[in-house]
Amino acid sequence: VQLQASGGGLVQAGGSLRLSCAASGRTFSNSAMGWFRQAPGKDREFVAVISGGATNYADSVKGRFAISRDNVKNTVSLQMNSLKPEDTAVYYCAARAGSYSGTGVEKYGYWGQGTLVTVSS
Repeated sequence: VQLQASGGGLVQAGGSLRLSCAASGRTFSNSAMGWFRQAPGKDREFVAVISGGATNYADSVKGRFAISRDNVKNTVSLQMNSLKPEDTAVYYCAARAGSYSGTGVEKYGYWGQGTLVTVSS
């Protein structure tokens, strides 16, 4: 699976952004798709995952972010609302073959290049 993330940018606190990740590869529909983020000087952290009909979110984004996928278009999206300055990071989409709704960075074998989200206060 090859992944291409897009949609990052600069937004004021309280605003919204929608990230998209285009995937190529015949196994997309059978893959768990996740979003992670990495702020400067910090480790990469889990944001959200969608696997089959199940979703899972980090506590810090629950109620504000929503992950979705389109298996026809081979895309996965992350709608981010009520953004906060602490959401500022490079956001990465990731894929893992088979079902998985966990949070482990090490569980994902395929990664996109990242897209920068900057939230100003």
